Amino acid sequence: MMTYKHLLIEDYSSLRRIVINRESKLNALNTPLLADLHRALTDALDDDTIRGVILTGAGPKAFVAGADITEFSSFDPSQGRALALDGQTKVFDRIHNAGKPVVAAINGYALGGGLELALACHIRVAASHAKLGLPEVSLGLIPGYGGTQRLTQLAGRARAMEMILTGGMISAAEAYDYGIVNHVVEPDELLAKAEGILQQIAERSPNAIRAAIRAVNASLGHVKSGFATEIEEFGACFGTPDFKEGVDAFLAKRKPNFKSDV
Repeated sequence: MMTYKHLLIEDYSSLRRIVINRESKLNALNTPLLADLHRALTDALDDDTIRGVILTGAGPKAFVAGADITEFSSFDPSQGRALALDGQTKVFDRIHNAGKPVVAAINGYALGGGLELALACHIRVAASHAKLGLPEVSLGLIPGYGGTQRLTQLAGRARAMEMILTGGMISAAEAYDYGIVNHVVEPDELLAKAEGILQQIAERSPNAIRAAIRAVNASLGHVKSGFATEIEEFGACFGTPDFKEGVDAFLAKRKPNFKSDV
């Protein structure tokens, strides 16, 4: 089994647990971490002994509390589009279209790219203290890893609009009511619940599981044009004064003062 700088890999019978291990940074996503995730997912999906994957975060505070903003604070629109396209192709769509079930065990904050990572999974289980949100508009951005599409598919247009346009957080209980998460459990029951779901799936036909995932995904319709639109709009945000103001405010730990109307 490969070793990774930012991940811990643990096997339990026919299940693999991938733990995002940047606890000091609340498991924030950056380019090396996404590269690790791509390799780890590819390895798990190519391993015939693995029947399902649990994705979770290290520590009690965060699943993934967003992206590492300092990494893209100076990006221009073309770099922003490339960032979204690369992440979507190598990680988020890889999970979404995986022929094996991937369950997100949301052990704390799932914000921005972290919520998008959970949304890409086939099933989501949340600890009762978890908080979920897409705060990108506070940075002069929009979600760029499928959030505008997958949240709308799960929660509906009205809920998705409110969450994305306000940038606010919701509780695990609210996420369950919205249809975003399948189950809410106490923190010490989280991994056992996720493993129990996967164990039940592992008893079924692998060929049928793959076929069912493809069929369910096909029901979503023409999502590719929506994802492509999101990537273009995400990239375009990097060329606006609002993006510079949002990032500057975040790094300075102050409230942003957005003035532009373009």
